[in-house]
Amino acid sequence: MFNFYIIGIPDRMEVSLSDEVKEVLQNHHYFSGGKRHRNLVASYLPENAKWIDVVIPLEGTFLVYEQIDEPIVVIASGDPLFFGIGNTIKCRFPDAKIKVYPYFNSLQLLAHEFQLAYGEMTICTLTGRNWVNLDQELIRGKKCIGVLTDKRKTPATIAARMLDAGFDNYKMIVGSKLGGEEQYCTEISLHEVVGEDFAHPNCLILIQEREIKRTLGIHEADFHILEGRPKMITKRSIRLNSISFLELNNAKHLWDVGYCTGSVSIEAKQFAPHLQVTAFERREESKELLKLNQRKFCVPGIDGIHDDFFNIDLSAIQSPDRIFIGGHGGKLNEMMNRLCAVLHDDGIIVFNAVSEATKLDFLRAAKELQMEITDQMIIQQDDHNPIVIFQAKKRN
Repeated sequence: MFNFYIIGIPDRMEVSLSDEVKEVLQNHHYFSGGKRHRNLVASYLPENAKWIDVVIPLEGTFLVYEQIDEPIVVIASGDPLFFGIGNTIKCRFPDAKIKVYPYFNSLQLLAHEFQLAYGEMTICTLTGRNWVNLDQELIRGKKCIGVLTDKRKTPATIAARMLDAGFDNYKMIVGSKLGGEEQYCTEISLHEVVGEDFAHPNCLILIQEREIKRTLGIHEADFHILEGRPKMITKRSIRLNSISFLELNNAKHLWDVGYCTGSVSIEAKQFAPHLQVTAFERREESKELLKLNQRKFCVPGIDGIHDDFFNIDLSAIQSPDRIFIGGHGGKLNEMMNRLCAVLHDDGIIVFNAVSEATKLDFLRAAKELQMEITDQMIIQQDDHNPIVIFQAKKRN
């Protein structure tokens, strides 16, 4: 016997249910779902049916489930395992026996309307999720992206964010109230979407119309830089080697301290689009530089914090597992102490020493903090001074 039967249904019950699903509905006592689901399946339920409303937060609903010794039939929209309640039930009741009867999910229905070959579609959800879920697919240049929205991350706000980041190379297909009598679908440009309001629930598909060319190693001359300060940027060869020292493939959160033009943040995010990046800089003019460079290279999702680093409450910011020190204002020892205190265990700090004095200061601070120097490299670009790149790891 199953503990849960989870049935995915369309928004129009004219679509016939299978005999097996009808039998499940007729032969059980406890049912659960939203009020809309109850109305849709009411005619299929037995006279003695007991209905449990699914309400947010779900823990209250799950506590009710735990008091029931009989199987529960959960009604959901579309495919319950497609970012749906089926996954949540599996996590919350790991030992339960579950039988799932899926229907088409919303993005499938939208693709069907436009006869899209959606087998290679990349799926991301913004339903209560961070923007990085979409940003990373845009940076990777995915040609077809299916996006699940919510009441804040709507088609209009998504289009506006994309255009602000320089992604004008997609068109959008939007579907609202899919599968129901009020279904509405349209193909529309991003500029047009910004002024549109679509009924909820809705979802969308982004279709790439032209590719954005990317390069590994952006020439420093291509960045917007501080006026009159052409040397105030981490040079390309130094930047690429520093990023390799950061070991970003398995990293989650990078702090770029003293970002100046944002070159390291942008190159790191382009290389590792999944990465959360927080960039710190005290220069007020760098705030606009970061925006300009993000837009130029189509790299959204870098959070800039603009203040003297030593005045910032670091406890209010999600802690990092990777740190690049691009500037320290002559207070390297104090900065290292602050950074090491919030760095995750086995986290990495990368530092570029431009002089013998800063080299010795970094080595001294790392030793005092019991950090291990795990890699270093001396490198010189063109006629600039040699730089020592250090990698230091925080051990448990």
